[in-house]
Amino acid sequence: MYRVVAYVDGFNLYFGLKTKGWRRLYWLDIPALCRSLLRPHHSLLGVKYFTARVASPPDKVQRQNVYLEALAANGGCSIHFGQYLNIPRKCPYCGRTDTVPKEKMTDLLIGLEMYGDAATNAYDTCLLVSGDSDLVAAIKKVRTVSPAKWVLLASPPKRHSAALAAAADVSFTIGRAKLAAAQMPDEVTKADGYVLRRPEHWS
Repeated sequence: MYRVVAYVDGFNLYFGLKTKGWRRLYWLDIPALCRSLLRPHHSLLGVKYFTARVASPPDKVQRQNVYLEALAANGGCSIHFGQYLNIPRKCPYCGRTDTVPKEKMTDLLIGLEMYGDAATNAYDTCLLVSGDSDLVAAIKKVRTVSPAKWVLLASPPKRHSAALAAAADVSFTIGRAKLAAAQMPDEVTKADGYVLRRPEHWS
């Protein structure tokens, strides 16, 4: 059996689903999805999910909070948080400057975890769920510490990166059937008995 640790770029996956118009599939059971992407000779030892908390609008904040709580309660993965930073933006027409929130650090966190786990021999195969070409550098760093490690790339829908695919050993795009089959129950109960429900907006 080949030991596998999965690294899931939450925002890249979300925006892939959003681009396809697959809002009904947002209630993803991330560990179940990762297991479905592997072969019988793979043993999934861990799943690391990377995201950042949105700050607005309130309804989106609430939906994300419910989802992350449900994901944690459902079990099987650890959640790692980056952050949003306000990035200055200047209008090329009027010269007015404002700020826009931009997610930062996710690719850095993924790279550090991939590299650190390779260095401690935590896996034989790395399953990377992302289409962010910035992660090519992370794959190259894994190669430097352990050339024998395999990188399996599962690209979210509409998030394919030719450079990232070329850096991996095996690559493919996640299909709708896999996503539809990896949904959490509509109701997830926390340890304290509180019931979390799939947001109506995602139904």
